[in-house]
Amino acid sequence: MSDALLVIAIMSALWGVVSAVMIADFLQKRGTKIRWLFLRVMILKYIGQYRDVTRQETGRTGPLFYSYVIAMNLALVTAIVGLVLRAS
Repeated sequence: MSDALLVIAIMSALWGVVSAVMIADFLQKRGTKIRWLFLRVMILKYIGQYRDVTRQETGRTGPLFYSYVIAMNLALVTAIVGLVLRAS
């Protein structure tokens, strides 16, 4: 069971990475200079910018924001539960 949860955690983390790259690409198309080398460090800034830009354009937060947040939270929770189950 713990191995399955750890696999889900890894897949969720990859889902979050894909969402982050899509957010950066979205912002780059709208004129924001993206530092691809530092994406891992700057992603929280870019997520906030994405939320603000999509709210200005459509009046709602864009779906990639929720995709990233859900993926990272799922990865965190499943990794913790998987590690706890493995330890016991």
